Amino acid sequence: MTPKSLIARLALLAGLFPLHAAADPSFDACLVGLRDQAQGRGVGTETFDLHTHGLEPDLAVVGFLDYQPEFRTPIWDYLAGAVDEERVADGKGLLREWAPTLQAIEAQFGVDPATVVAVWGVESNFGHNFGKRPLVTSLATLSCFGRRQDFFRGEFFTALKILEEGHVDAARLAGSWAGAFGHTQFMPSTFTRVAVDFDGDGRRDLIGSIPDALASTANFLAKAGWNPDQVWGYEVAIPDGLDAALIGRRNKRPVSEWAALGVTRLDGSPLGDNAAPAGLLLPAGDPGPAFLVLRNFDALHSYNASESYALAIAHLSDRLRGAGNFVTPWPTDDPPLSRAERRELQTLLAGRGYRIGEIDGIIGSATREAVLDVQQRYGFEADGRAGAKLLEQLRHDAIPSAPSPDTASPDTTSPATAPATASP
Repeated sequence: MTPKSLIARLALLAGLFPLHAAADPSFDACLVGLRDQAQGRGVGTETFDLHTHGLEPDLAVVGFLDYQPEFRTPIWDYLAGAVDEERVADGKGLLREWAPTLQAIEAQFGVDPATVVAVWGVESNFGHNFGKRPLVTSLATLSCFGRRQDFFRGEFFTALKILEEGHVDAARLAGSWAGAFGHTQFMPSTFTRVAVDFDGDGRRDLIGSIPDALASTANFLAKAGWNPDQVWGYEVAIPDGLDAALIGRRNKRPVSEWAALGVTRLDGSPLGDNAAPAGLLLPAGDPGPAFLVLRNFDALHSYNASESYALAIAHLSDRLRGAGNFVTPWPTDDPPLSRAERRELQTLLAGRGYRIGEIDGIIGSATREAVLDVQQRYGFEADGRAGAKLLEQLRHDAIPSAPSPDTASPDTTSPATAPATASP
């Protein structure tokens, strides 16, 4: 497009949608280009104009591109927030409440209820945390700024197509910073591939219909290779001196070979299907828990390409079936905090004058900044991590000196609250 034609198109767009004083010219220029492409991607011009009218970029999402907690957070902290007694209790209640629907889903897709509900719990806390960012705004912004613009443009056009087809109400289409939405946080392209209308109302509504969301999740896992006759894996003990080159989820070999190498279940029972290919996972290194993981673990990993994430889903599903915590302790001398303990920490920090925002158990930017400040005042290692030692200190002691009123701003929605999951 020549500069003159670009100016002309901008003028046309400005005539359609008067630009406000705070408009970003580069974003408006980008929208013009996206408008040109929309029809070729199956999106009507009227749909594009309707949903981009007066749109402003949300540049905060660009900063989240390089941060996802399941890749940066120590695994023991990540799992403590994803799988705790509160979530297990809630999940068991929902297994009972939705039993007929979950049984019908299992009959059709071959994925057991505990696994489906575990995804639901980790992804949105059973529908309590969809994410608050308008999808169209986030995806339009990421289509114009930052890296991976081609990928996000595809998601942007697909989100508009979902709205055009009437599956989801536009006012409710909010989600993660990266565009994942609904009870089990599908990206728009994933919605197109595997979402199903399980309640029979003619819409694939992952926000307003729990049956649609749970059945779509089962369909995703089924297409990812879920085997209903196999477990995801199990915790094991490994012999001293095991060749480190054998470790890794992708380094699969038959279970019988692992047994021959001296790998055993912690309770001494047989490893299981001798012919099944399995990888040896040590997510925190040695020492730390070790797991033999089978094909179903890979299916969970395909939902969000993080081993911490897949292990959280796997562990929560086991807990929902009545299993206990992992036997081998994590290699840390500062135990992680459950969500209830994180809320207690936030309450104590707020009571000392820190601007935490909502007391929600989510460690966002303001909570981390407050933790860092308190660590410095106590003489702790200043790393911003909220652990049991700091919580215990706050329970009993006063901060040596009062924080500045501007120590931290209220917590904002962070990648920790809504990972971009169920992507292609």
